[in-house]
Amino acid sequence: MSDPSGKSSAETHDSDTQRRRGNSWWVGLGIVVCMLLAATAGFASFSEKSRKIAGPANLSVDGIVVLTGGPERISAAVRLLEQKTARRLLISGVYPATTARQLSRITQAEASLFNCCVDLDKRAPDTRGNAAEAADWATRHKFRKIAVVTSDYHILRAIVEFSRAMPDVELVPYPVASDDTGKTARSFSMLRLWISEYVKYLLALLL
Repeated sequence: MSDPSGKSSAETHDSDTQRRRGNSWWVGLGIVVCMLLAATAGFASFSEKSRKIAGPANLSVDGIVVLTGGPERISAAVRLLEQKTARRLLISGVYPATTARQLSRITQAEASLFNCCVDLDKRAPDTRGNAAEAADWATRHKFRKIAVVTSDYHILRAIVEFSRAMPDVELVPYPVASDDTGKTARSFSMLRLWISEYVKYLLALLL
């Protein structure tokens, strides 16, 4: 049999199938485009929010926790301790073989400062571990207000993890600006780092 246009039922069926496939393809493409736009907007918001966070000019806390991941983080935290903004500093995630004397030389700080007021955590393997170790440290010293020092691209995820580990402690984010200028290769490397951190931040919110 054929329809009024002269096409057989088989031809009509094939035409309908192709049309449905074409519609499905466009729907799928639309979904992918919407997801990409949402991800791009989310990343832009994450990046802007991270960069807008600034440590207070007149910081005053009980303790400081700095997460390892770059010498600029530790140097910034040590400078804050030297300015007497806190009573103690915890450097979390230190490589097991690293000593306080080595860190003192790297940061050009007095050895006496490390001897009296700096604690090293060599057990934390990641940000969640940093938060757990910092929570134990804060409990031991009865600290109620802590500054969290880390890179700007990492600060939001760090605050999420620290808030879960110590909900009763006031946290003051103190980000260290990342250097994402310079050579093109370095810029692409920093972009990948920011994107990776954005994904980890989303996972931290969910898990």
